[in-house]
Amino acid sequence: MKIALIKGDGIGVDVADAALKVIEAALHKTGQSMPHYDEIQAGAGYFHETGRDIEPGGEERAETADAIFLGAIGLPSIRHEDGTEISPHLRLRDRFGLYAGVRPVKAYPNAPQRLADPRAAGIDLIILRESTEGLFYSAAAHKRSLVVNDDEVQDILRITRKTTTKLHQFAFDLARKRRNKGTSGKLTCVDKANVFTSLAFFRQIFDEVRADNTDVPVSYNYVDAQALDLVRKPWEFDVLVTENMFGDILSDLAGGLVGGMGMAACAEIGDDTGLFQPAHGSAPDIMGQDKANPLAAILSGALMLDYLASKLGQPALSDAADLINQSVETGFQENLLRPFEFGGDMGTKAIARTVAERVAQRSQVAAQ
Repeated sequence: MKIALIKGDGIGVDVADAALKVIEAALHKTGQSMPHYDEIQAGAGYFHETGRDIEPGGEERAETADAIFLGAIGLPSIRHEDGTEISPHLRLRDRFGLYAGVRPVKAYPNAPQRLADPRAAGIDLIILRESTEGLFYSAAAHKRSLVVNDDEVQDILRITRKTTTKLHQFAFDLARKRRNKGTSGKLTCVDKANVFTSLAFFRQIFDEVRADNTDVPVSYNYVDAQALDLVRKPWEFDVLVTENMFGDILSDLAGGLVGGMGMAACAEIGDDTGLFQPAHGSAPDIMGQDKANPLAAILSGALMLDYLASKLGQPALSDAADLINQSVETGFQENLLRPFEFGGDMGTKAIARTVAERVAQRSQVAAQ
């Protein structure tokens, strides 16, 4: 099992190290071999030193790996001449066709809940964000924005049948998989089809794919109404599928409902590879201070193991992923996880150590 490892910038280094500690603990306790890491230098710091956003040959090495794990990339003080931040991970999405951006949103006991309604304790949904097209098409690999003149810039919103069909089929499969695990399995198409032809096309393709997936219950929501409903009644949703920019915004909103970005795990999956990262930024103001919440990175590691179980045909890797997820759940239940981010008294290393210990304890119980 070969993992392309990009720790990146700021707290990306801190949370990546924490996630690897937990991943290795879960692999050890399920009797799996340790991964081989191919560490690749990339990010704003590397750009500042070298003028490149990823080391020579880095993209090719990432392509040969079974999966890519990324800490965080970007530093607000280091930008391109046009004012945009250094973001090679956007190019990796484009190069590897990582169209399915999976953003789990789950409430944990004893973690902050921003909504007063007691039903907020049961929030458990996934925002599925198309990650290569939409409005981000302009920002990815080739800077496709059109500078008309000094007074106007135009960005392209691109929706293609090929990518959107794959996204929607992934969404139906994901909703079905979740229903089999006990959730409602309802799939909601989130768009702005009443205004934009591109997003009417997005919905049209959804309906075409729906015709072959009639066992999955569906609903529709315009993105502005969806933002409202994520505050009013997020517990009524299970899987949301949406355009790139909409998914970017909605997933951050939803992350705020369950504690913050320190809980925001992310998988970006294509036909041949997957990239896994916490959805938060690099937070350079707390870099190296043992203050970052590593749980988003740790939960992203569980997503990676589950992905690799299918890709490599090794079901035991899903067992390792389950150990991590269960250990985070019980860690919160028993008030053993108290991140600084939530006003607690635990830093990056202590949280990683605690989850790894819970992994060991759960596996020992399971083995008896």
